[in-house]
Amino acid sequence: MFKRYLAFTAVMTIAVNSTRAQPAAGHIALGDQAYSAMQPAQALEHYEVAITADPANHEALWKAARTVIDLAEFEKSAEKRAAWYTTGETYARRAVEANPGVAESHFQLARGLGRVALTLGVKERIKYAKEVRAHALEALERDPNHAGAQHVMGRWNAEVRRLGGFQRFMAENFLGGKLFGSASWSEARRYLEKAVALEPNRLTHHLGLGEVYADIGETSKAREQFEFVTAGEVREFNDKFYKEEAARRLKELGSK
Repeated sequence: MFKRYLAFTAVMTIAVNSTRAQPAAGHIALGDQAYSAMQPAQALEHYEVAITADPANHEALWKAARTVIDLAEFEKSAEKRAAWYTTGETYARRAVEANPGVAESHFQLARGLGRVALTLGVKERIKYAKEVRAHALEALERDPNHAGAQHVMGRWNAEVRRLGGFQRFMAENFLGGKLFGSASWSEARRYLEKAVALEPNRLTHHLGLGEVYADIGETSKAREQFEFVTAGEVREFNDKFYKEEAARRLKELGSK
């Protein structure tokens, strides 16, 4: 009788897991279709249905994080943007918990935290910066050719160097941010050049690299990157905004 009970329990467990996984997989597929069609709001709805069906589904969690961070990046409402970033961080953390061995989860968490950090003051930014770097490096540990994580590390170095000298001094010496001393323009350039090499058609990498070239005075190279973005094909939801930013940066460069 006991063996029969165990067999029944095992069958029921498999059945429940199968029932849960089937709608999750279906909605992930529908979310992927919407995301590819540059309809992130619809994609997010499907990923969230998948998460409801299977709360520990790693793929649904990181894709939901990716999508909500995309939506937040250029949202004009500060309140809505902050809420989306919080949601994105939550999904990314849950994805890391569900499967810590996958680079994509760490990348999405680093990406989301990095975007939040850019909206904060220096003291708060330092707290985020440590975790951004840690998760970006975790992603690269698992996948050295993860272009997104290369991009995050490039931006991390650049944003630290963009702090004023006094701000960096305060961060390094009084606010617990000694890690900031390791940041350099050469590393920002190296990481972003690697991101471009790995994903040569992604406009966001070219925009980030162009910004670094502009910062270090390599104007002709910066212009090349910005021109690539303005002439590039829109392949992702935020590409239209990257193109607008590149056009603005070109105008700033003028005849330099």
